[in-house]
Order: sequence, then structure tokens, then C-alpha cells
Amino acid sequence: MLNGIFGPRARVAYDKGHIVGTGMIVVMTTHAAADAGRVVLLRHGETEWALAGKHTGNTDVPLTSIGEQQAVDAGSLLRLLQLRDPLVISSPRERARRTADLAGLEIDRTWDALSEWDYGDYEGLTSNQIHETVPHWTVWTHPCPGGESIGDIAVRVELVLSVVLPLLSGRDVVLVGHGHFSRALIAGWTEAPITEGKRFALSPAAYSLLGFEHSFRQLVAHNVHPSILTAAGTRTGGGR
Repeated sequence: MLNGIFGPRARVAYDKGHIVGTGMIVVMTTHAAADAGRVVLLRHGETEWALAGKHTGNTDVPLTSIGEQQAVDAGSLLRLLQLRDPLVISSPRERARRTADLAGLEIDRTWDALSEWDYGDYEGLTSNQIHETVPHWTVWTHPCPGGESIGDIAVRVELVLSVVLPLLSGRDVVLVGHGHFSRALIAGWTEAPITEGKRFALSPAAYSLLGFEHSFRQLVAHNVHPSILTAAGTRTGGGR
């Protein structure tokens, strides 16, 4: 089943050359089944590059020791959701796969479509460094030379949602990935312009929960971070 879902059709749809219209808004008319599951977007834990504010796309950087503990604690948070027969799909980047593993999630599939934004020439640079040549630059408002545009990201978001929605019959889906692209997914899920991803902060090892009310797609919970376990005195550890 999974091989068919993630097969040639998905790869072709993800080709950057296949951009229809502006690609700014993702709209799905699929109605939710009565037993529709939820989507969990889990961001990977802390890395040295993220800590330094460097744009980290395709570079495979490891989690810090703090990031590893964050991932373990994220697993404790996710267990509170009592996920129903979860299908776990991860970005192929090591930081995402390691986060899933430490959170106690068994990855069913890795998928390039969940990779972080391709920052092109801005890979490894901080926003302040980019602002030296392009004042006021952000990924939501400006292009990444040699990388992905907002239109490219919209195509990817549409692909991911078109694959995930049919999988939600009677089960939950966990997508383990990255900050900017997960925020774009939230915008797409709520049928907002992809540029509205700028309004959804997502911390390392935090999750967002996407679901339904009747046939309406909703953001049910957002930026739920493992630190709340410590604050509540319920940190349990665990994971693997």
C-alpha cells in the first residue's frame, strides 16, 4: 500500500517544474470521514545550526545532547495523545529520523517531500547575514537563489496533503520534519495562503495537532513543547 502511495506519481508531482498557477493556496474539497484521524506535525529537536540561527535545509546536522533529550520528552507528550494506529512518516534527514527514534516512534516510511525548505545559496547563513545584501528578507516574502520559492513549497504542501488525507481513515498520521516546511503545512491544512506560515512559530521538538470539526480542517493544538512536562512536574522520560 505505502509503495503505491509514495510511488512515481508522488515523485513527479514534487518536481519543481510542475507548478500550477500561483501555488499560493492549497484547497482540498475532500470531506472528512466520521472516523477521520489526526495529523501530528513533530519538529526535530535542537541542532547546533538551529541554535545559531543558521538556515538548515539539506545539510545533515545531528541533534545536540539537549535536542536528544527534547526528543525523548516529546515522546512522553505524544503518548498523552493516545495515537490511534499511527502511521509515521519522516523526513529523510538524520535530525528528523533521530528525533522519531528517541521519541519512541517507529518510522514506517521516509519521504523527501517532508524535507526542509531548500534554502539554496542561503544554506548555513543566518537571517542577519542575508540581510546584509537583501534587507528584510524572509523565506515567506523573498526567493532563495538556487533554492525553493514559495510556489515550490506550495506544490509540496499540496502533494503531502493529497497523500495524507486519504490515510486518515480510522488512524492517525505523524509527520516528523522541520520548522519552516511544517509551518507551511499548517497554512495549507487550514486553507490559508502558504505565506501565512509565518504566523505559526514551531519550536524544536514541539508538535502541532491537525484535525477536523465536522468537515472543517482545524489547527487543534500548536507548538506543544516538551518543556510543559517539566513545568507540570510530569516528565517521564522513556522513548528509545
